Amino acid sequence: MKISDIKIKDLQLECGETLKEVNVRYHIFGDIEKNPDKIVWVCHAFTANSDPVDWWPGIVGKGFIFDPDKTPVVCVNILGSCYGTTGPMSINPETGKPYFLSFPLITFRDIAEVNQRVKEHLGIKKVWILTGGSIGGFQSMEWEYMYPETAENLILIVTTAKSSPWVIAFSQSQRLALQADQTFKQEIVGGGNEGLKAARSIALLSYRGRSSYNITQQDESEDLLDGYRAKTYQDYQGEKLVKRFDAYTYNTLLNALDSHNMGRKRGCLDKALGQIQAKTLVVGIDSDILFPIEEQKQLAALIPNATYAEIHSNFCHDGFLIEHEQLTQIIKKFLNQ
Repeated sequence: MKISDIKIKDLQLECGETLKEVNVRYHIFGDIEKNPDKIVWVCHAFTANSDPVDWWPGIVGKGFIFDPDKTPVVCVNILGSCYGTTGPMSINPETGKPYFLSFPLITFRDIAEVNQRVKEHLGIKKVWILTGGSIGGFQSMEWEYMYPETAENLILIVTTAKSSPWVIAFSQSQRLALQADQTFKQEIVGGGNEGLKAARSIALLSYRGRSSYNITQQDESEDLLDGYRAKTYQDYQGEKLVKRFDAYTYNTLLNALDSHNMGRKRGCLDKALGQIQAKTLVVGIDSDILFPIEEQKQLAALIPNATYAEIHSNFCHDGFLIEHEQLTQIIKKFLNQ
């Protein structure tokens, strides 16, 4: 494993602002020079990082379908995140202080551009597989549209062409939770932590859904008046996120998520998706309530060289992080076609 950084002096953003002195952190697993024709580029999801061996076990790692000894894996920590790439907690070179809420609006087109800069820096001509789940799919399809023939194979997992009003409503509910924490507005280190816990609790409902909670959070006793497993689980997950994330980064990524629209300033979704020429696999999960399967079926219908496959899972949107065996078999079948 190799962890590296590159610097981008000036990054022009879609919103019209320019970020100066941008740092970008990325991981490489395996030897891209030894296997230049089998590079897998993984785009990570919302609060993840550029180490997919850590958060995608069963898919990335020795002995799995994306084995770095056979298929080198590259993953970039996305712009606006808090794991080494410039984001709201980074120092603004013009003020000498963290950006906090002054960090500009970023979109997945900006994030795709950062991926392209890293690809150029590494001297990679073409990626064998470009893939991502959830907002990792946003990055992947934007990148392939903006830079045609970036990838030979595009694998889009539980993702969508445009953030729906349903998704934006979930985002706004989480923003309201952040804003209800008075420390969030103070723009201090640790500001908004209580709001972040509440926001995470809201998000988990959209990721896991009713079926998952009813399986994993059932109480053993029928006599409880308090201390319910579902209640303590929400508390635990909120506290766990606060230890590794921050409210200002979370807010930035929520805004980016809402802006996702492949059809923006490109005529319409049909025209934009019709320009993607990579051999494409679109994977949906039958229980997903955040990005329901009709949204993946739409992608598969509008991308010219695309096929659709479906995972059965009780774990809803998060199933792509859990149903390793099903996903592996689907990817193998796709690559063997």
